Amino acid sequence: MTIPSQFDAKAIEDKWYAYWMKNNYFHSEPDHRTPYTIVIPPPNVTGVLHMGHMLNNTIQDVLIRRARLKGFNACWVPGTDHASIATEAKVVAKLKADGISKNDLSREEFLAHAWEWTDKYGGVILEQLKKLGASCDWERTKFTMDPDMSASVIRSFVDLYNKGLIYRGYRMVNWDPEAKTTLSDEEVIYEEQQGKLYFLKYKIEGTKDFLTVATTRPETIFGDTAVCINPNDERFSHLKGKKAIVPICGRVVPIIEDDYVDMEFGTGCLKVTPAHDVNDKTLGEKHHLDIIDIFNEDATLNAYGLHYEGKDRFAVRTEIAKELEENGDLAKTENHINKVGTSERTKAVIEPRLSDQWFLKMEDLVKPAIKSVLEDNEIKLYPKKFESTYRHWLENIRDWNISRQLWWGQQIPAYYYGPGKEEFVVAETASDALELAKTKTQNPNLQAGDLTQDVDALDTWFSSWLWPMAVFGGVLDPENPDFKYYYPTNDLVTGPDILFFWVARMIIAGYEYTGEKPFTNVYLTGLVRDSQRRKMSKSLGNSPDPLDLIDKFGADGVRVGLLLSASAGNDILFDEELCNQGKAFTHKIWNAFRLIKGWEVAEIPQPESSKTAIEWYEAKLQQTLAEIEDHFEKYRISDALMAIYKLVWDDFCSWFLEMIKPAYQQPIDSATFAKAIEMMENNMKLLHPFMPFLTEEIWQLIAERSKDEALIISAWPEAKPFDSKLITDFNHTIDVISGIRTIRKEKNIPFKDVIALKAVNNEQASTYFDAVVSKLGNIDSFEYVSEKVDGALSFRVKSNEYFVPITGNIDVEAEIKKLTEELEYNKGFLKSVQAKLSNEKFVSGAPEKVIEMERKKETDALAKIAMIEQSLLSLK
Repeated sequence: MTIPSQFDAKAIEDKWYAYWMKNNYFHSEPDHRTPYTIVIPPPNVTGVLHMGHMLNNTIQDVLIRRARLKGFNACWVPGTDHASIATEAKVVAKLKADGISKNDLSREEFLAHAWEWTDKYGGVILEQLKKLGASCDWERTKFTMDPDMSASVIRSFVDLYNKGLIYRGYRMVNWDPEAKTTLSDEEVIYEEQQGKLYFLKYKIEGTKDFLTVATTRPETIFGDTAVCINPNDERFSHLKGKKAIVPICGRVVPIIEDDYVDMEFGTGCLKVTPAHDVNDKTLGEKHHLDIIDIFNEDATLNAYGLHYEGKDRFAVRTEIAKELEENGDLAKTENHINKVGTSERTKAVIEPRLSDQWFLKMEDLVKPAIKSVLEDNEIKLYPKKFESTYRHWLENIRDWNISRQLWWGQQIPAYYYGPGKEEFVVAETASDALELAKTKTQNPNLQAGDLTQDVDALDTWFSSWLWPMAVFGGVLDPENPDFKYYYPTNDLVTGPDILFFWVARMIIAGYEYTGEKPFTNVYLTGLVRDSQRRKMSKSLGNSPDPLDLIDKFGADGVRVGLLLSASAGNDILFDEELCNQGKAFTHKIWNAFRLIKGWEVAEIPQPESSKTAIEWYEAKLQQTLAEIEDHFEKYRISDALMAIYKLVWDDFCSWFLEMIKPAYQQPIDSATFAKAIEMMENNMKLLHPFMPFLTEEIWQLIAERSKDEALIISAWPEAKPFDSKLITDFNHTIDVISGIRTIRKEKNIPFKDVIALKAVNNEQASTYFDAVVSKLGNIDSFEYVSEKVDGALSFRVKSNEYFVPITGNIDVEAEIKKLTEELEYNKGFLKSVQAKLSNEKFVSGAPEKVIEMERKKETDALAKIAMIEQSLLSLK
């Protein structure tokens, strides 16, 4: 069989992925085996593959392929998330480009466009994952808007409402003016921004006096309904019971007193805008203040903004400041840095806004999630450092705003009726809602047309927090065989940025609905950054196209490149050179395989060196296998790969193959060849989770295989006892061989020329590998002696001394001349160093580090001189 000289990654990747799919190796059904289950963190349905996805899914594929090899019934469920805000924004933008406004469409018409968009672009990312080698159970692919998935979400809402955990309330919420929807607290990212602090003058009604209020948002004066002072602040005691006049709008507002105001902060006066600040809202409720909302849903000013109506909040800020200054109402401005809340999705600055929304009570729901992770250790986070952030979030959790002012998503199952549509019922279907309303109103004549469903959709995370249960039908039918077999799942691999959004919420939902954890281990990957430590993003232009990388380096090369630097929880400084390293590893393995398959095999006696080499490598493989198992148990995936990398590159390719390689144009004995193939197969099994395409190709080329013998479904190497002394002894042997090679190189002795070796075994080192030393050093006689050998070149390994007697291959006179010149140079160097150290002025004036450096130079030079003198003695 002719093996190509070059590894053609693209052809091999296409061939084996099609083969795996054809034979349905990725699919799982419940059976007698122990299940191993992971669910994919569902990417946005209209998204495309980026470096974070590459890392995350490579790790998942490593875990699932290893589980298959270890005999588990491995099931990796793929799928996508409908991503309400992101997808709706894309659909709205597409409609706008086509000259269509969302406002001109009915909900049904808009959803038709959304489904058209999803059908066109949805699932692209899953197809891209196949290029990476992801061995997902594609028959189980789920989408959060699938009918059964949506039904699960609706059932969850109804259940929680009936338990009294979901309520509707008029609250201050985070409003995204770009997406035109509310956001939960966790979807708001606070960023430091440079702004200004404006000091505004509020005139006191009926006097010429005024008080000064500092604000970062002068545009909100149109919503002011009071000015607040601390009742204990003597500076303002004369203002008690009086009223102030809001600049520009001229509104007369009360001056109220509350110890909430910090007398030491700012001017000691606070403008109160209950509709646009959560703390002002609390003050407003306490003092029964009016609430004036001054913004439209896109954050332009409404009619309360007077002549600024219709203008953007930031655009008018400068104009308002100018008008205030012209009116004499602006005392001063100062530069000011403050934290501004921005939308995690659209990056728009969040506007606090009062609104009727749906909330989920979290105080009691979080208790099992805290206990399972932080007390009982039922669920483990890797790395453990994330437990503190998990604790902080759960112990300080607020009620979850689960409603969104969007159409793309599961529509809230609340149905309004009665005068003003103020009454409502909550039900899974419209028909159920009608029956509930009839009962509630005691009106049997109520018609379906009398009920109106809530127009809002549910937060996307309220869908995805059910993911591990819903993908197996566990919300709708918790007794079904799939759910009972595959749930709880085993491992979750995700980014720490969604520890709150998704991971914690899945844990909460798992305990609420099943009383069980949704998974056992959470592996939190780092973020992929560039060499300058910047997060990779399209906007910065620093993120390579993953498919381009696969095309350039091969999927296996990219996987290795990513994983070699991907320790749990630590950010990855990505460099394409890592993928090049992975590609080089691919070619190293390929060439090693070609070397083995190129040997002629004969029924001849097995050399002692080969027998020894096999015993050593079997021990080394077992030692590495134990190391790998420990790394996997602790979720040190990068360390596991590095252990295999060293085993294959250093131990197998650099040492084992050299130890068993037959002489030029000579055959290899059949026993050694069979073991070499066996070791190669074991290497492929260990490497397969990391490099699936290369390993399957080599596996299939090693021997004729049936579809039941494919590498992907073979067995992980069996752990066996091993002699660790063999490994220790060989480490000594490596040093001996290196010493021989150094002498050959320095003295220009060709490898084809045999040499003799004598050794003084002061270490009582094992002689087990002497046959290997003889072969790899091309030694024709290896003898142990009791004392030094005169007239020989020498080297040391620990306290052992090794001597290579001088032969005709060495020009003794030339070697003596070379060493003499080297001796004179080093004596001269020593003399200059010692002159410095004997100079009192230098020693007293130079820094201690410089003195230490010179003393080290002296010590090194003395040692070098002694070594050269010893070598000269042996040559004379």
